[in-house]
Amino acid sequence: MFTKLQDWGITSSHVYMASIGSVALSIVMWMLRGESGQRLAIFVGLWPPTLMIMGKILEDNE
Repeated sequence: MFTKLQDWGITSSHVYMASIGSVALSIVMWMLRGESGQRLAIFVGLWPPTLMIMGKILEDNE
């Protein structure tokens, strides 16, 4: 899977930035969507650890 990501030109820094972006997106969703969007914001807020692990694996392969 990670070799395929590298074939597509995705680097560890891209994945790290996506992790930071998902934190920001989660905060914005929490603020703007109110109570109805809290579950979705929490779901998006769970992405960063997975993305950070993926970034570390890509970084080790680079």
